[in-house]
Amino acid sequence: MIKIINKTLLNKIYKEIKKYDDIVIARHIGPDPDAIASEIALRDSIKLTFPKKHVYAVGAGVSKFKTYGNLDHPNYNDLHEPLLIVLDVPNYNRVDGIENLNYKNILKIDHHPKEDIKGIVDWCDEKKSSTCQMVAELILNTKLKLNTKISENLFLGIVSDSERFSLKNTTIETFDTVKKLLEKSKIDFTNLYDILYTRPFSEYKFIAFITNNLIIDENKLGYIKISNQNLKDYNVDTATPSNLINSYNFIDELLVWIFITEDVKNNQYKISIRSRGPIINKIANKYNGGGHKYASGAKLEKMEDVDNLIKDLSEACKDYENNKL
Repeated sequence: MIKIINKTLLNKIYKEIKKYDDIVIARHIGPDPDAIASEIALRDSIKLTFPKKHVYAVGAGVSKFKTYGNLDHPNYNDLHEPLLIVLDVPNYNRVDGIENLNYKNILKIDHHPKEDIKGIVDWCDEKKSSTCQMVAELILNTKLKLNTKISENLFLGIVSDSERFSLKNTTIETFDTVKKLLEKSKIDFTNLYDILYTRPFSEYKFIAFITNNLIIDENKLGYIKISNQNLKDYNVDTATPSNLINSYNFIDELLVWIFITEDVKNNQYKISIRSRGPIINKIANKYNGGGHKYASGAKLEKMEDVDNLIKDLSEACKDYENNKL
């Protein structure tokens, strides 16, 4: 049975959007396709519905995501008591591009566990496959408008965050939302997969490097430390490992796997963690990170902390296996 959409909540969100002439839409730092696609799709839908509104999708751009659309760089001093809509991020310190923004209110749409961001309307649902699914439900169930490009972006975000509908956060609701998007816009969805999964040969060589150097311990924890020199050798950037991590989801010998990427520019290590059983977001929280039960991340400055994180994750794998016996 398909869960009934909470139209009362969606109408509250729509009414808040309708109130404001100036709207800023933001998402988390280090964006993935779901984050980028959801903010651009929502911006374009609001502008299509209310052409006189000033609506901006902000944050640092990523060259490989340019196909989703352009981001905005507004002068915040020109905005009058704007509404800030935060997507796909539960905590303030990970919101990208809102420095010096004096907003009147926050509205939140997110599929992560609740943390410190609390909106005047706060739609947080961990059971959703993606923020793009939530934005699609908002548009499909209110007077917000949809066009082909908006539908394409929402489809791409849903497919990416559900790893082609293979992860545990995929539900009947997910398929129902996608079905309605396809019916409304008749997008050529099979060709859209090229945007997500076509990669340069250098990335396939990099995948081989990760596979050949991934350390798997006795508790079924897999980890690899990727240096800045490794990135240079394979002509990839610091975002590439996190975009590849879901490719290791079906390895029998792995329960949890972690990619540690040196980020010289920001003097830190970018951590991506995935799990096929043990709960990992509580451990990530311990290291100033966060995320979902089975997909989390963090950013650390000291290798000592990285090594302690690896130990904690290995213990979580051990406990998980022992409790199965």
